[in-house]
Amino acid sequence: MATGEISTSGTQTPPQLPHHKVKIKKDGQRACNEKNEKGKFCGGHLKRWFYATDVIEQACGDAEKAWGKNAEVYRCEHCKTLYLPNPGEAVLNVAGQGRISVFGLTLPPKEEKKS
Repeated sequence: MATGEISTSGTQTPPQLPHHKVKIKKDGQRACNEKNEKGKFCGGHLKRWFYATDVIEQACGDAEKAWGKNAEVYRCEHCKTLYLPNPGEAVLNVAGQGRISVFGLTLPPKEEKKS
């Protein structure tokens, strides 16, 4: 897909790549939920992965062939599992959806001093 958009065709099991394990993030998920051989959770942080500039990935080329050059993909910092964004979350933000201020203040822009 050359548009940079990732389609999951409505399933919760995305197509797997030959050299990478691929999962779909849950709503608000920021840590890896992959289990190791002992059954313990990895717990590594999910970080936005710019695979087009990754030297190791350029040799493999799986992600770019599957999703194009600039798709939104997250990777666990420990086990390197790839996560696709949740189709229900429309906002591109690694840290998740922020909270709206309870104070409701809107501050005017600062005025420049005229000399």
